[in-house]
Amino acid sequence: MDPVRGTPQRVIVMQFNPDTLQRSLAPKAAGDEQQGDRTEALRLTGPAVETIKFEADIDATDQFEVSAPNGIHPQLAALESLINPPAARIRGNQQLAALGTLEISPVEAPLTLFVWGSKRVLPVRLTELSITETGFDVALNPIMATVSVGLRVLSSSDLPTGHRGADLYLAHLAQKEQLAGGAAAGRIQALGIAGI
Repeated sequence: MDPVRGTPQRVIVMQFNPDTLQRSLAPKAAGDEQQGDRTEALRLTGPAVETIKFEADIDATDQFEVSAPNGIHPQLAALESLINPPAARIRGNQQLAALGTLEISPVEAPLTLFVWGSKRVLPVRLTELSITETGFDVALNPIMATVSVGLRVLSSSDLPTGHRGADLYLAHLAQKEQLAGGAAAGRIQALGIAGI
């Protein structure tokens, strides 16, 4: 999506829901375990670093009623465009370099959102994309593939204040807190102790 206006630029829908979704969270603590100040052991310096991994299948053989002269090349290219700057921007930067421009700013990618139902709308950066093409048509266009995707959730610590992605992350965090508030509270006696 456009990070300023918040308008969607492209929507990539996976043909099938992945069977599993692996999530990993690592706390951002005030000091690391080896050298940290023991008086700061319970202090958090920011939101946890969250990564997500999943595998998805893309299969053109299930879409015989739709003409697919390029197989699943378009779907794969859309995913690859999330980690490649546009060719026109690269050419423009090369021209600036040839003219002697001393500093050329890196290309800013659109804000990528990972949507896994209504309770998970997260700003992310693609960190890993692995494509295994497993079937081809007579023109060698891929018609089946398994895509392995690795994502890093972009938190309010990763994005400037007021950035659309930072606001979306904070809304997600507030929604998590609300969901956690609805969890049934346990009792200390269930742990086999009377008190601490």
